[in-house]
Order: sequence, then structure tokens, then C-alpha cells
Amino acid sequence: MAGSSQFNEFAMITGLRSNKTLTTSTEKRIFLTVLDTPKRNRQTERREATRVEILDAAWGIVRDTGLAELTLRDVAARIGMRAPSLYSYFASKNDIYDAMFGQAWADYLAVTDEMLATLPRSPRRALKVMAHSFFDFAVADLPRHQLMNQRTIPRFVPSDEAYAPAVAVLARTKSQFESLGNIVNPGHVDLYVALIGGLVDSQQANDPGGDRWARLVDEAVDMFADHLGLPRSTRRKP
Repeated sequence: MAGSSQFNEFAMITGLRSNKTLTTSTEKRIFLTVLDTPKRNRQTERREATRVEILDAAWGIVRDTGLAELTLRDVAARIGMRAPSLYSYFASKNDIYDAMFGQAWADYLAVTDEMLATLPRSPRRALKVMAHSFFDFAVADLPRHQLMNQRTIPRFVPSDEAYAPAVAVLARTKSQFESLGNIVNPGHVDLYVALIGGLVDSQQANDPGGDRWARLVDEAVDMFADHLGLPRSTRRKP
């Protein structure tokens, strides 16, 4: 693992120790443990730090001016770099979009893993937690949502590497659906995605920063659960 210490054993022959005659000499081996600390690749670290700085600048620009308005010149100006120098880190503007796409879905994958670890046992309540998790993440950042879930950028197709976290999120969602109520029909998964995604789009388009459609998430999930025949949770009166 990078950054961990590595240990190597070296056998060193110290010589022959004779006992008065040459014919009775014995060989003794001494094993020494040597600590070998890998050298840091500072050039790689600096390059990765610069890539992160470029992506941070790109996110700042699209949040200020819109996702489609990103230009290499603006990114370079924001970090004090000449535009041609960016090509040593990203071959094109679409490569920056690709890295942003992968970063956004990786962030939501981390949110998903944390959320799934503490889901309530009730299928309906669990579905509502899952729905609110995606809804809240999506409406919190319009350009990020557009890049993750809409075809806003012409001719942009994410690479397999960037798309991998999105695939992982969907796989976790499907697995959770199976455990909640044996929901295995692909059409039901698509319906859920369309349902929550539609609420996100309506919120962003008609009430950005508000809660008009956020207040409908639980009702929409109940409709979905009713359609699947999931039992309603009941509480005993004290």
C-alpha cells in the first residue's frame, strides 16, 4: 500500500568462527531487519494537486455561469495558469467534464454507502430515506445535477472510469430494493428513478431553493410502494 513502510530481510554471513582447528569451523547467519521507507513522488503529488485545483476552478465557474459556459481560458485565468498549459493535465474541455462527472458520482457513492448503512428496517421508510438522499443531493447543486443526470453537454459521453461510480450507485440501489421487498423488476427500478428524478427536475425548474416538490417526496414514495404492494408500517398506540 502506498505510504506504508516496507520491511526486507537480508541474510549477512559474518564469517567462519574456528574452534582451534579449521576442520571444526561452523557457519553463523545473522538476520537483520531493515526499514525501507518508499520515497515520495513529489512530482506526482504536485500534478494531482494541480488537477484538483483545476477541477475546483471548473466547478466554481459552472456554478457562476452555467454548465455549458465552461471554457479552458476561464479555468486557466481562475487559477493563474496559461490556457495552453491546461492541456498537460486535461486534453480537452470534455476531459474536464469527464473528471467532474466521475468526481460528482464518486461523492454521491460515498453518500449512498453512508446512508445505506443506517437505513430503517421498514421498507417504506427505507425507500423514503433513499429518495430524500438523492433528491437533496441533486437539488443542492444544479450544474452538478445537470452533468450527472442530464445530457446538457453536446457530444459529451463519460468514460468507463468516470461512469463506474454511477454504475455502483445503481447496483447498490437494486440490491437494496431486493432486500426491502424483493423488488427485482427492472421496470420498477426505472419507475422509481423517473419518479424521483422528475421531482428533482420540477424543483430545480420551478422553485429553486424552495421545497415545493421536496414536500412531495414522501407522498410519491408511498404511491410507488402502494403500486408494488409493500405493506404500510403501523404503530401501536400507547
